[in-house]
Amino acid sequence: MSHQASRERMLRALRREPADHVPCSFMSFTALRRRCHEDLYQLVLAERAMGLDSFLFIPTAPRPERLDHPDLRGLPVRFAPEVSVKEWREGAPDGAVLHKEYATPAGKLSTSVRLSDDWPHGDHIPFVDDYQVPRALKPLLTEVRELEALRYLLTPPAPEDIARFREEAQKARAFADQHGVLLVGGWGVGADMANWLCGVENFTLLTQDQPEFATALLEVIHQWNVERMRVVLAAPVDLYIRRAWYEGCDFLMPRFFREVVLPRMKAEAALAHEHGALFGYICSSGTLPMLDFYVEAGVDVLIGIDPVQGTHTNPELMKKKAGARLSFWGGVSGAVTVELGSEEEIRAAVQKAIATLGPAGFVLSPVDNITIDAPQTWRNIEAFLDEWQRRR
Repeated sequence: MSHQASRERMLRALRREPADHVPCSFMSFTALRRRCHEDLYQLVLAERAMGLDSFLFIPTAPRPERLDHPDLRGLPVRFAPEVSVKEWREGAPDGAVLHKEYATPAGKLSTSVRLSDDWPHGDHIPFVDDYQVPRALKPLLTEVRELEALRYLLTPPAPEDIARFREEAQKARAFADQHGVLLVGGWGVGADMANWLCGVENFTLLTQDQPEFATALLEVIHQWNVERMRVVLAAPVDLYIRRAWYEGCDFLMPRFFREVVLPRMKAEAALAHEHGALFGYICSSGTLPMLDFYVEAGVDVLIGIDPVQGTHTNPELMKKKAGARLSFWGGVSGAVTVELGSEEEIRAAVQKAIATLGPAGFVLSPVDNITIDAPQTWRNIEAFLDEWQRRR
């Protein structure tokens, strides 16, 4: 097979079609992104210089610009103009608590967070964020009656945000075409948003004890998510990604997933396909019992196959069960193997990932991220890439 451009190679892998070789595209590469000063265009160029099959993600707004949703990439999250927000601190420095209150026409929503030494947001509590969940003394949502107030915090994309995105999308499409790389959009979100709003343990219990509340919340999120999807899909993008780290069987029972999550995923995957985009789903743990649901939903690629840290992520069984209907992206633990492992361990992990999940329908990547910018990390990445080039 003749040499293919990176974009074509990636598309073939995501469609489970023969490619000239197994592509390698890092899901996330924070260590390199920081060296590129959070500029995703420069990140693509740096990754391509390393031989990676990079992709450009839009919108490209970096984390420091997403003060109210640092862990939710994508379009800005805006509140209705009628909403007023108040934040304040109480207590001594060694036991301080931050409070936040949203006043909406449908009532008030409030949350409180106990500060820790590693709290990264100063005197600010983001609307949704991983850091606040384990530190929350009171999550934002606790009762079904609060859903009407939540609607004022989950508003459709503002006209100025749509205009700004369309302008960026033109630039991004031209850049992606020039450099032959995949154009990716997102993120969609479902139960991850519910976990941020309610707390992880609380939402897991709600799905069993108050399924009507959990279902109604996911429907509010779904409606909001679809409106955001339409804007991004119109770019157009090659692949649309939904983040779902908290949707595996570690957090949701398969029955609840089938009855509540699956129908909404089907609608979102269908919307992506209507716009000519593939539909990707990031979940790095608890996925094996859900594979049939992903296929039924219309997911094209499951992103985040971690054989070390993920539970229920047996690559051999996953490939055997769904490899003819689903592509896989990942295969090697980033935090354990690539950042901390020996050269021999890294090479063995790459060999096994390609042999097990490849060659067709597979994109090799550390899972989920490479964050440590240290000499050992870069030496290990060199070994990772060298072994990929030998085995691809």
